[in-house]
Amino acid sequence: MNITAISTQDLAKKKAGYKAAEYIKDGMTIGLGTGSTVAYMMTRLKERITDEGLSVFGVTTSIQTTMRAVNLGIPLIGLEQVEKIDLTVDGADQIDPELRLIKGRGAAHVRERIIADASARLIIVADPSKICPHLTGPIPIEIIPFSLSHVICRLMELDGTVTVREGVKKDGPVISDNGNIVLDFFPDDIPDPSGMETTINMIPGVVSCGIFTEFTDKTTVIIGEQDGPRIIGS
Repeated sequence: MNITAISTQDLAKKKAGYKAAEYIKDGMTIGLGTGSTVAYMMTRLKERITDEGLSVFGVTTSIQTTMRAVNLGIPLIGLEQVEKIDLTVDGADQIDPELRLIKGRGAAHVRERIIADASARLIIVADPSKICPHLTGPIPIEIIPFSLSHVICRLMELDGTVTVREGVKKDGPVISDNGNIVLDFFPDDIPDPSGMETTINMIPGVVSCGIFTEFTDKTTVIIGEQDGPRIIGS
């Protein structure tokens, strides 16, 4: 018998993802984020669709999530076809005590920000390693290719280091689903996440950075823990 053991971290992700699936109600339009924890939620959502006859539509944040939803048989709809998204389930790379986030390790943060903005509620699912006392980075930044040298120069003025994210099993930079380049900015400090988010996003050529501070009032965080999911926020 071939049994694959699930790691402690993956078990935490599974608990968080499965709990998030409980928030979905019949008739909802759901934003489907990107990443491994959201993948667990989607697996559980498919089970609910099959077992309970749940009727939902998903709006995806990445090509990866679209492919996963199609494979699972989760019905999809385009953003342009909806008036509102009832709730979005997504992941995060860092979560501070005020529920401010750093996202974008999967290079999907531009679409994730759009979907989050269009949603009435944002549910962030994560394992305990994503909780931190304050945001530290790195900060993913999607930029149009023409602006590469200019954006790097401007980021260096903010104190820190910048790298162009390189592809894995691919020569050259990571290219986002939007056809853009992704940078990773390692700031010396982030004393004011909201201010840094605005400063970076205002640099000409930047599409969007991975600091998310504007959604805290509609964010619920679900942390998968050994004794069960921990809920932070409303």
